[in-house]
Amino acid sequence: MSLIGHNGGPPLEPEPDLSWNGWNWRRASRKAWKTPPREIALRRLARAEELGMSYREYALEIMERGRHL
Repeated sequence: MSLIGHNGGPPLEPEPDLSWNGWNWRRASRKAWKTPPREIALRRLARAEELGMSYREYALEIMERGRHL
């Protein structure tokens, strides 16, 4: 049942988890954490172990700094 004068469209106040910025953030995050080719992943894993870090920590450092440690 709709209210008088309501056309059944989306709400005017978007839900926080369905906002445009939220959608873009989730999409970029998925793209950033997409599995790289096997050779690159193995090289990163070896370097992370040399530095005493986990693969995920090392990959995050690469993403934040834009260069390898």
